[in-house]
Amino acid sequence: MKFFRSRARRTKPSPVFRLAELFHAGQYAQAEKEGRALIRSSLSGEELVVARTVIAISTGAQGRHTEAVSEYEEALAASHEFYGAEHWQTLKLRSDRAQQLAAGGRHAECVAECEAVVRATAGATDEDTRLVAAAATNGLVYALNKLGQHMKAEALAREALAEPAATPHVRHVLQLGLARSLNGQERYEEALAEAATAGELHRALTDGQRVTDDGALHLVTGTALLGLGRAAEARTRADAALAACLATVGPDHHRTAEARELLARCDPA
Repeated sequence: MKFFRSRARRTKPSPVFRLAELFHAGQYAQAEKEGRALIRSSLSGEELVVARTVIAISTGAQGRHTEAVSEYEEALAASHEFYGAEHWQTLKLRSDRAQQLAAGGRHAECVAECEAVVRATAGATDEDTRLVAAAATNGLVYALNKLGQHMKAEALAREALAEPAATPHVRHVLQLGLARSLNGQERYEEALAEAATAGELHRALTDGQRVTDDGALHLVTGTALLGLGRAAEARTRADAALAACLATVGPDHHRTAEARELLARCDPA
């Protein structure tokens, strides 16, 4: 998660940036708690946007996806007021809110919103806005896969991966989306190869990014292995996915539910 560049850093550190540190350390409940305390202290301007944003992403990271959508709406209102509707920070919040819609099962709404963000960023040349476009495309790929539109998801993922501007983490999640789209088309050998590429990208991530993405990597790999009839290997991956999800995002997160579903498929009896 890319956080805001605060003008406050040029004078003295702002207390809201501790919230970002807590989030990146995986301390989601503490980040949310301290964010809410800061909100009560009458924050305004950029500090209010940052605090609202951390509350929203921390709520989603704990698996409270419906509540996270509401928190993102609060963050968006603050961002609209401070940055304006077309600023990349506001567009990033729209993209992140859309992905919480998908996490809560509202896939068609996620598609519509991510498509709107992609349109709003079309033709951008600055790095920040192009990264927002890539993030929104990732949300679009995920939701399309959930809707069963795997060929469209595959095409979008491949197009986005061809863009040189994507950060290592964005490339990693897009690679996972590509592997999911191939699994959805029962092209399991190809999916396993793309999952292996995602694994290579995964090893290049920061410690925090790598830990939170462990579960997703195990999921797409396990799904491909199960499709190839390699049930024992698939179950090992499903077990690893569930353990990783429980350790990082908790029992209520949508990815944890996906891990349980894969385990059930490995052990149909």
